[in-house]
Amino acid sequence: MDVIEAVAALRERLAAARRAGGDVGFVPTMGALHAGHAALIERARRECDCTVVSIFVNPLQFDRPDDLEHYPRTLPADLHMCATLGVDVVFAPAAAEMYPAPLSCTIEVGRVASHLCGRYRPGHFNGVATVVMKLFQIVQPDRAYFGEKDAQQLAVIRRVVRDFNVPVRIEPVPTVRERDGLALSSRNQRLDPEERKLAPALYRALCEARRLIAEGADDPERVRQAAIATIPRDQCLRVEYLELVEPDGMQPVERIEGAVLAACALWVGTTRLIDNLMCDSPRARVD
Repeated sequence: MDVIEAVAALRERLAAARRAGGDVGFVPTMGALHAGHAALIERARRECDCTVVSIFVNPLQFDRPDDLEHYPRTLPADLHMCATLGVDVVFAPAAAEMYPAPLSCTIEVGRVASHLCGRYRPGHFNGVATVVMKLFQIVQPDRAYFGEKDAQQLAVIRRVVRDFNVPVRIEPVPTVRERDGLALSSRNQRLDPEERKLAPALYRALCEARRLIAEGADDPERVRQAAIATIPRDQCLRVEYLELVEPDGMQPVERIEGAVLAACALWVGTTRLIDNLMCDSPRARVD
């Protein structure tokens, strides 16, 4: 496995892979790798000749300095996981390599980022879109793999690829969960034992929304309030949002018809967790 820190060296390495006739699969990450990342990497390994994983904590997408400061950085363990999984190349640049000078041009994400996380994290998706576009230009992958846990991020990346005619195929990978339903996330490391016991309330609330929708509920506000009501009243828990949106544009629905995405952000102590479930209404099969 090659570990590369410089853009020029990475381009040279991947040019050699392409000359050999291989296609390139790309898994962009911020490190602190876990089994969810492993699922992305394993899928890329199955489908591509050369697998590239980037490990870069992108400062542009953090709206709070303390969140950036405390984001877990576990590069030695990350490299060990990548080697074990058969990754061909890890791109692990320093911030100065990715941003050698202040950016004059960034991507401004529009309506797809106006709700859910975009409403509560100003500028977050602009930072995500900008760094992913930079990485796509550097790596020039044939396929790029993203987890469905970050559904709004996935929608943003799909829109960027569509709007800018980026020649990469976006491959979504299902969320990986703990046995109690908690979605795997690098931020789970920040939960203390008591907070970890409370955290699955997020998944249970989404399951309640999915159950009600499957039974034919069509009023988004009724479903939303019922789902929130399943979350224990505890001083460690605070719902930031729980919304029902259409899956492509991430806009709230006025009536539940067909597939909708139930998405939630829950603060557990000082840790913000997000999750989502796709919900299918039987009304889609009747109307």
